[in-house]
Amino acid sequence: MAGEEARFDPLGLLKTLESHRVTYIVIGGFARIVQGAEELTYGLDVVPRMRTEEGLRRLGSALGELEARRPDGKRFSFDQETLVREPLLELLTARGELKLVAQPEGTGGYDDLRRASRREYLGKGIRAEIASPADLGRMLAALGREQDAGKLFELRRLIELERGLGIGLSL
Repeated sequence: MAGEEARFDPLGLLKTLESHRVTYIVIGGFARIVQGAEELTYGLDVVPRMRTEEGLRRLGSALGELEARRPDGKRFSFDQETLVREPLLELLTARGELKLVAQPEGTGGYDDLRRASRREYLGKGIRAEIASPADLGRMLAALGREQDAGKLFELRRLIELERGLGIGLSL
């Protein structure tokens, strides 16, 4: 895998996490797409549950299977303190880019996002926990980046449609 760009396979990434029984919530561009946003992404961002030693061991095992390495190509050893030391861990894997985010901006982390997340069927037997549109908007707004204005507008539109406040269709 060294020196080659892995093709982005989000279902393959999620299937590996699921097979190792990793507890996580999908955030970022892929989560916005699942919620109905029109954008492209080339990576998967997840917030892992970090409360138990067993859960972190499972995550480490999944990362091993995915041949995870740092963007500079160096392998790394994942231990329980990795996400404490590095709250945003960017990795390249055999199935594409994977970011582990311990506590996304504007949130209290996994437990905060879990209250409004939903399990979504994505195909190929994968049911992933996806952050809510409101939480995805909260994370983007907390970053305070101008380039996210369009994404925020689209998330607001999706929230309005979900709540039934969107423009009604007349036939």
